[in-house]
Amino acid sequence: MSDKRKYVVVRTYSAGVEVGELVERNGKEVLLSNARKLWSWTGSFTLHGVATGGVGKGSKLSAPVPQIVVTEAIEVITCTAEAEKNLREMKAHDPE
Repeated sequence: MSDKRKYVVVRTYSAGVEVGELVERNGKEVLLSNARKLWSWTGSFTLHGVATGGVGKGSKLSAPVPQIVVTEAIEVITCTAEAEKNLREMKAHDPE
């Protein structure tokens, strides 16, 4: 599908890491839809690894939000189909 949005990992200067569908990028400002905060992860040493293979058991991701504007983006890494599936399907972390 040619109009499918790229699923990306975005590392920011001070707001951590977000994953989601890239809607628009304007310099250091990134608009994501269906975005999740990646609080912590296992199974990958770097965000490059997250973007290529996803995350492992024990990783902490938020529930998705419809849209978020991320400022001060340092990296925007396109995910593989495998990583996208993993990140979309990972259960949201729900602290007790």
